[in-house]
Amino acid sequence: MSTEAVQSTLIERNGIDLVPEAERTAKPRDLFWPWFAANVSIFGVSYGAWILDFGISLLQATIVAVIGIVISFFLCGVIAIAGKRGSVPTMVLSRAAFGVDGQKLPGIISWITSIGWETVLAITAVLATGTIFRQLGWSTDGAGGVIVNIVATLVVAALIIGAAVLGYHTIMKLQSVLTWITGIMTLVFLLLTFSYIDWGTAFSQPAGSVASMIGALVFTMTGFGLGWINIAADWTRYQKRDTPGSKIVAWNTFGGSIAPIVLVIFGLLLVASNKTVTIAGEEIGLAQAISSDPLGAVASILPVWLLFPFLIVAILTQVSGAVLGIYSSGLTLLSLGIKIPRPTAAAIDGVILTLGTIAVVFFAKDFIGPFQTFLTTLGVPLAAWAGILIADILLRRKDYDTAALFDGKGRYGSINWTAIIIFVVAIGIGWGFVVSTLFPWQGYFLTMFGWLDDWGYANLGVLFALVIGFVATYLFTRGAVRRQELA
Repeated sequence: MSTEAVQSTLIERNGIDLVPEAERTAKPRDLFWPWFAANVSIFGVSYGAWILDFGISLLQATIVAVIGIVISFFLCGVIAIAGKRGSVPTMVLSRAAFGVDGQKLPGIISWITSIGWETVLAITAVLATGTIFRQLGWSTDGAGGVIVNIVATLVVAALIIGAAVLGYHTIMKLQSVLTWITGIMTLVFLLLTFSYIDWGTAFSQPAGSVASMIGALVFTMTGFGLGWINIAADWTRYQKRDTPGSKIVAWNTFGGSIAPIVLVIFGLLLVASNKTVTIAGEEIGLAQAISSDPLGAVASILPVWLLFPFLIVAILTQVSGAVLGIYSSGLTLLSLGIKIPRPTAAAIDGVILTLGTIAVVFFAKDFIGPFQTFLTTLGVPLAAWAGILIADILLRRKDYDTAALFDGKGRYGSINWTAIIIFVVAIGIGWGFVVSTLFPWQGYFLTMFGWLDDWGYANLGVLFALVIGFVATYLFTRGAVRRQELA
């Protein structure tokens, strides 16, 4: 392990090694910028359609959205505390719970999840570009549309990869700028589309069942905070060691939650108003349009003169979120034992992002099907890991032994079989209580207990995995953690 880093004025050289004390100058309020900028995207409006698709009322959906968003980013904040205690990335800190080599199992899942999220954000930016260009009359659905999508894919990928390769300091400056640009433009969008809300129709939505509310709650949690939870400590490793954990949690929760709450509630009002939009000359419902092209559908209700500025801001907001993901996925790749520089790791993940974007944009039938499968299938192991790590963080009273995080013979050991068993069991139970369109083998416990009809899409497995991971770790590893801290 290297405890010194050669910090370029342009490219961050710190990888998964310990951030030197001299570089730990960030303040808790600095956390607001990356979390707000990454979550102020108009993409949040699309969740209004997906949440209402669970068959619940506007009031139920609003309650679910607020609770799900706040709780999920609060959990991110708890994970983020570990960053200032150890000054290394999240997946390296996780070695304390799983062992230096045992961490590779959840590390692989974390890497896939991060790659998936950044690809989702890139896909929505590319799809929106194609739709807006057609509405402006600048392309068609034929060869012209294909060219637009190809160029958009390359431009979006280049922006994301470029910022991620430059690293932490560039990203933090970029996010502080994007926060103002995207925040102002998002406010303009809300003001210009406010008249589309039909209040009477919106509040006439019938109420849904408890199972439907739980399903919408879990979907919201996995779509927001839980989708970021595996990278939460990456942005606090530059915080001072004496920074109060409560301030880290507060700024993380506030920065991540405030924009999505406003955007999702606005999206709920728009979709519940049963508005139709014109896409490629065809009148379709807003909710249906969002399922295939989230940002493009939302853009279709804007005046023509605002479409191109909206496109620029939409791309920037998606890039903002994807940059965080690809930066951290590169760190996760290094934590798996890949011996390459951090910028190279980010570039490799960028190539994978580009290929994934091409696969969905040019070959998938819709957006929402792959997206929901991604959230539920990877949401289960990610929730199990989060439960384990949160319990481990709460059990520890001292800073991490950073040398031991890189040495399988140190106090954290090579493999913590207790954590591995908890992780695997939680995943096995969790997948038995979720269903998806692409993996029919899931939901085996729902079928066994006869719950499939009533609870099939409640996504109970994500909650079960989170709770099992937390409770089992808290109960069965207390003694081991105490012995580690006394060693």
